[in-house]
Amino acid sequence: MAGSKKFYTILILGSLSALGPFSIDMYLPGFDSIAKDLHTNIPNVALSLSSFFIGISAGQLLYGPLLDKFGRKKPLYFGLVLYILASIGCLAVKDINQLIVLRFVQAIGSCATAVASVAMIRDLFTVQESPKVFASIMLVIAVSPMLAPTAGGYLIAGLGWPYVFVFLALMALAMLLSAFFFLPESYKPDPGYSLKPGPIIRSFLMVIAERQFYTYALIASLAFAGLFAYVSASPIVFMNLYGVSKTGYGWIFALLSVAFIGSSQVNSLMLRWFSSKKIVSFALVAQALCSGLFLIAAHQGLLNLYSTIAFIALYLACLGLINPNAAALSLAPFSKNAGSASALMGALQMGLGAVASVIVSLFPEKSTLPMPLIMTICAFSALICLFLYKERNRSIESVNS
Repeated sequence: MAGSKKFYTILILGSLSALGPFSIDMYLPGFDSIAKDLHTNIPNVALSLSSFFIGISAGQLLYGPLLDKFGRKKPLYFGLVLYILASIGCLAVKDINQLIVLRFVQAIGSCATAVASVAMIRDLFTVQESPKVFASIMLVIAVSPMLAPTAGGYLIAGLGWPYVFVFLALMALAMLLSAFFFLPESYKPDPGYSLKPGPIIRSFLMVIAERQFYTYALIASLAFAGLFAYVSASPIVFMNLYGVSKTGYGWIFALLSVAFIGSSQVNSLMLRWFSSKKIVSFALVAQALCSGLFLIAAHQGLLNLYSTIAFIALYLACLGLINPNAAALSLAPFSKNAGSASALMGALQMGLGAVASVIVSLFPEKSTLPMPLIMTICAFSALICLFLYKERNRSIESVNS
């Protein structure tokens, strides 16, 4: 692939991957406005975020087989059209239940972009190139936490929260046109691929049976669940507890994303000297330590606005090292079933993210403790998964020797 074509392909794939994060982050500053307009409370508004996570998790299992059956682009088109229609529907909601349902449908559409972009990276780039490409994709994705809440804050303050969904619909339309005209079809449709439940389940089971896949997919998903705990709790923590304004909240969100962006790009440099497995091991230990200290500080009542920002930044910096390497390692064993593998990995990430966000919404609004608690549980669980994987490899090597 020529240099310029490679650049634009990565840019489009990154933009597609960013649709989900944009859909999550952009309306966060409007939680209190939505609650007032729809006559409900902020925890109920947060359920619209949880329903999005559930939809994007379940939907990825649907798109995986479709990508392997029909190629990458046709299912992508369908998902983007569905997303646009659901976004338009969000403009006319009259109560919180309607918003929760439409956010679920919107998520079903957006997860096509996430699954297709990951599968196309596996199609178009070698196993050696993939971690660097994933790091580049992470750069595009990481711009969304910088732009989305900040832009959303100003948009909501100036025009009202429904205009967030106008923007998202236009954004999805631009992606649809870009994919149609400029993105290559990376996978030849397989007429022999069956969409009957039996073969689909067998395909998923074949993917799950690969130990390297489920280990690193679970590690990436657990680390990401901590991110969703932060995203779900941040409107309450920053705006309600620390008294930050809507626009100020957007700027804090943007500042924190710098840690994520910076570490994901440092990862590209580190790959010159260290393997993906070593980087994941180092980052998981660091993430567990910083989240544990975060939890202790919260429990002892030692947190303020600035220390909270610092601990979250450390967590996100570690995540920027974990995610691209764990994603590349989990997909490395696959070529034929890359769509199904990508779908399973995405479903696991968003499923655990949904669980984390729901748990956070169940806690009282007047406490900072839920955020670091869930982040710590996620970080240590990921570290335990890696430890068990390494121990099993040592056992197998000792038996073989």
